[in-house]
Amino acid sequence: MPSPRAPRMADPRLRQRILTVVLLAVILVFAARLVMIQAVNAQSIASEALEERLVTRELSVPRADIVDRDGVVLATSVERYNVGVNQVKIRDFVRTEDGEIVASGPAGAAEILAPILDMDPDELGAAMVGDSTFAYLVKDISPEKWELIAAEKIVGIEPEQVEKRVYPNDSLAGNVVGFMGGTAEGTGTVGLTGVEAAYEDVLEGTPGEIKYERDSTGAYLIPTGVQEETAAVPGEDVVLTVDQDIQWYAQQRAQEAIAETGASQATVVVQDTQTGEILALVDSDSVDPNDPAASDSDDRGARSVSTIFEPGSTAKVITMAAAIEEGVATPLTHFTAPYKYTTANDQTFTDSHEHETQKLTLSGILATSSNTGTVQVGELMSAATREEYLRKFGFGETTGVGLYGESAGILRDWEDWDGRTTWGVTFGQGIAVTALQATQVFSIIANEGVKLQPTVVKGFTDADGTFTPRETAKSERVVSKSTANQVLTMLEDVTQDGGTGVLARIDGYRVAGKTGTAQAAGADGRLTSIVASFIGIAPADDPRIVVSVILRDPKTEIWGGTTAAPVFKDVATFALQSLRVPPSTTEPTLYPTTWK
Repeated sequence: MPSPRAPRMADPRLRQRILTVVLLAVILVFAARLVMIQAVNAQSIASEALEERLVTRELSVPRADIVDRDGVVLATSVERYNVGVNQVKIRDFVRTEDGEIVASGPAGAAEILAPILDMDPDELGAAMVGDSTFAYLVKDISPEKWELIAAEKIVGIEPEQVEKRVYPNDSLAGNVVGFMGGTAEGTGTVGLTGVEAAYEDVLEGTPGEIKYERDSTGAYLIPTGVQEETAAVPGEDVVLTVDQDIQWYAQQRAQEAIAETGASQATVVVQDTQTGEILALVDSDSVDPNDPAASDSDDRGARSVSTIFEPGSTAKVITMAAAIEEGVATPLTHFTAPYKYTTANDQTFTDSHEHETQKLTLSGILATSSNTGTVQVGELMSAATREEYLRKFGFGETTGVGLYGESAGILRDWEDWDGRTTWGVTFGQGIAVTALQATQVFSIIANEGVKLQPTVVKGFTDADGTFTPRETAKSERVVSKSTANQVLTMLEDVTQDGGTGVLARIDGYRVAGKTGTAQAAGADGRLTSIVASFIGIAPADDPRIVVSVILRDPKTEIWGGTTAAPVFKDVATFALQSLRVPPSTTEPTLYPTTWK
């Protein structure tokens, strides 16, 4: 029987060929992929990887300061911190001493931090419990307090650095400086009133940007990686024309005036007649920008430039200046002024007090504040001329003082005046102005007939200390020097015996000015409110300042000569002394006020 046949062995060369083909195919795939990665897609892949490592962060810049004319800081920005907790990480907090656990988790962290934050440990610990990766524990703490917290090195306690606007002098010039508040979109804080709003772009500056690479954990910067930085551009400090001392005194005196007269509001303006700069701009109950919510909404802005009223007799100055400039009268021109006077269009006007018919000069009409006499002066000029001078003296347009929300007042074209307004405008009725517009009239007279733009902003100081003056409108001649000087002398008659402004006189200084009592809109929109005022110039022989005092609804008396003039005297005296203005050295040569 033949022996069994040995089994045939498979040919290994076939398997080797198959494996070789498979390996070659795999290698080709990897090689192709490698070529794609290193050659074809290398740039895009590298860019994607870099983008994942790059971090972009905004470089903020503190809001610039607002300072007074002498550099006293009225608004500045300080560094503050909000403190938050990562409620997930805080669970793992452990503190040991000598190998023993002495504090752990939210409760342990709270026991450590409570004394620093002056909080109850139980309440603080409860705020640390939860699943949030960031929950606020406390806001608005100082850098020094944050350093104490950071020194404890508690995992999960995280800072949020913020900028806070502070006002070191509280309500001093709060109506001028303004305050900050949130945007409607909730994207931060911006200036809402005053200089903070009007010069938002100047104060804010421009944020910068930094890009850098971080490692795969996202915790550390790669020293040799990409670093690109665009520097932030700091804002510029806004330098006000306001004098801190004069502003402070005027604010105190305004509040006293309210207590003395029962007035609901008081406004005081002090202007340098030589430059147009506002040395004090006061509204009673001025807002404290640190806590604007504590003030009524009506007290949060600058009523001195936003609230309008009939100027009353202070506007008679414009009528007198127009008559002299137009050559239709002189300070010595004779007029007969009865208590009651009826114009050709059957409009009857009366003076404030009943009296016998008076023989007054033009100067006498101003000194006694005769409405009937002033209407007669107005009759010497056309309605168009009367409107022209009202506008030349600044009525009907904003002054450009540099504050947010300034009103232009109300002055209609003469063609739109009714039969009564056409004469009422001669003594300040039928028109409406701000306290600053009324002040500007007297500044023009004090500055020899030249109008200078009022301003509360002196200029701007950049980060390098370079000061740039604020650009203001070119000066404009309103009336001739001769006319202005004649009106100025007439205004001195007002403060002499027999005039309405006797209580405005200042020992050692010659004073020129004008009283006013006018109507204003009440809460119901009707003319049920009274505005008493006195606006004066000192020294009258060499004018340096104009001071206006406006009282709303005084209860003791309604006359500007008895309520506002004493306030003028005190504020002007303080300002003259503060500015070291020498006393007058000459006696006035006044015009006669009556004739026979």
